[in-house]
Amino acid sequence: MSLHEFWDYLIPGVALGALYSVIAIGYTLVYGVLQLINFAHSEVFMLGGFGGLVVLTQLTPDHPSATVSVLLVLVGLLASGLVGGATAYGLERVAYRPLRRRGAPKLIFLISAIGASFFLYNLAGKLFGRDPLPMPEIYRNNVLFTVFGARVTITQVLLVVCAVVMMGGLDLLVHRTRLGSGIRALAQDPETAGLMGVDTDRVISRTFVIGGLMGGVAGFLFGLNTQVSFTMGFNPGITAFAAAVLGGVGSIRGAMLGGLLLGLVETFNVPLFGEEWRYVAAFVVLVGVLMLRPTGILGVRIGRTA
Repeated sequence: MSLHEFWDYLIPGVALGALYSVIAIGYTLVYGVLQLINFAHSEVFMLGGFGGLVVLTQLTPDHPSATVSVLLVLVGLLASGLVGGATAYGLERVAYRPLRRRGAPKLIFLISAIGASFFLYNLAGKLFGRDPLPMPEIYRNNVLFTVFGARVTITQVLLVVCAVVMMGGLDLLVHRTRLGSGIRALAQDPETAGLMGVDTDRVISRTFVIGGLMGGVAGFLFGLNTQVSFTMGFNPGITAFAAAVLGGVGSIRGAMLGGLLLGLVETFNVPLFGEEWRYVAAFVVLVGVLMLRPTGILGVRIGRTA
């Protein structure tokens, strides 16, 4: 691989890794406070993409100006985030909270998560059809600038900027706000946190909403680069889950690092071994790292011991 080809693959790898990081944080947040892998998070991602698609299909003119394009992007981000957050909130209230109040074992939570995932998956297929739908062309994905000859497109810049803003904002929220203190306290010891006045139901509900909001926005950004379909959450969802485990499940910064690494591995795997090995290599890396460091790369969790 030449130096020029290196940069041609590095830039898409960083953009893809940023997307995986945002999705992985949704898994990590829920695991931190509930010790639960929310396998329905990939459907939150998918429905966020459809939320942006439905709104922009109604609003996008034939030839939007630059100003209109910026407004449409903001509307799409808002709509997808709201749909993702609302979906995650509904999941917590319907699929998880009743089980938590009854003291159900963790296996029942897992079964409920898988059932919710299949329900949302098939519901989207029924509502929006089984064929992929293109996102309205709200802007032309032109080359914005080059890095050592490698082209950087508007969508790549948008994806990375949104990911950095969301991850930075989340890091500040968790470590600098009262809600963040509640999340960390609940993750460490839910019984003691409740005795100290932490509203457990409210903190868990808001944690789901935050993760869903980020997952929904990620679905919209993913749809801008490809198409939106009821199956779109599978590969990104599984890879983002692997990223969360790779970085250290329960660690927010670990999810960021794991997503970036898997995005780079997946992208560089294409010129080295071929497109058919794209997803295989990421999981080979995951298994290799976990054999040497079972807690993940950072080895730090916001959650209590399972």
